[in-house]
Amino acid sequence: MTIQQMEYIVALDKHRQFVKAAKACGVSQSTLSMMIKKLEWELDTIIFDREASPMKPTPIGEKIIAQAKVVLFHAEQLKEITLSEMLSIDGDVHLAIIPTVATDIIPKIIKNMRRDSPKIHIYAYEMMTCDILDKLSNAELDIALMATPLNNSNFLEIPVYYEKFFAYVSPLDDLYEKSELSSNSLPLERMWMLTEGNCMRDQVFRLGRSKSDYTAKYEAGSIDTLIRIVDLNGGFTVIPELHLPYLSEEEQKNVRPLVSPEAVREISLVIRKDFVRERILNEVANAVKKSIPEHMIDPGLKKFAIKI
Repeated sequence: MTIQQMEYIVALDKHRQFVKAAKACGVSQSTLSMMIKKLEWELDTIIFDREASPMKPTPIGEKIIAQAKVVLFHAEQLKEITLSEMLSIDGDVHLAIIPTVATDIIPKIIKNMRRDSPKIHIYAYEMMTCDILDKLSNAELDIALMATPLNNSNFLEIPVYYEKFFAYVSPLDDLYEKSELSSNSLPLERMWMLTEGNCMRDQVFRLGRSKSDYTAKYEAGSIDTLIRIVDLNGGFTVIPELHLPYLSEEEQKNVRPLVSPEAVREISLVIRKDFVRERILNEVANAVKKSIPEHMIDPGLKKFAIKI
């Protein structure tokens, strides 16, 4: 039995005519009649005495209709609860962000949320991708800001912005004399990398040759550490676009664009498929959009609110 069938028997009880009941439910008379007969077959009982004039419920039909009204009332309450949750702009939100994004953007997100959405209490966590996915799966997190696509059907991904990669090159390295570097021919044996398990590390490896070419003996845990290592030891590393404003004027001279092809990553808000807090999701999205340059924002998110 379905909520729709219960709506049909309640409507037929109210109007006592198939034509009027069908019109009230917005369906054809044949559809209404067929669905009610299907319910009667499922319950193995007759709900309406069609031989009576005017038609009326059977004694057991009256009890079924009375209970159907109770069920419909509670179903409506569930809809109202869900709608209220979707439109709510207060409460706690647990947001996880991958490290290479958190460093440059989380201070601004917190500032924007506190200013624009003071009733939302945001708890922000810096986590590796694998940990985020585990906690999202277990409903220990509400929202994640991370690199996509994930190729995981358990989650919904909402692209927010696209971020370019740049090379940070030591003046001692042969690459320093070039004005731009080819993404497809990076000498990985001289590249300093993030630690294993960081999604940006995997993205960078896809820019160059295979992992077997990488022979560096130290893997840093942050972009700032990588930059310091390059400054003192030579070689180069790869940094995201949003980190460029944090470089000193002298450090800016060591930055080179990556081209052929241009190296870009997609950053998305990721949620479970059963997430319903649409208004809060949009508040977080707005805080992220206000934290980055406009040219990086996904075109669709510039024009439309998120619908889930």
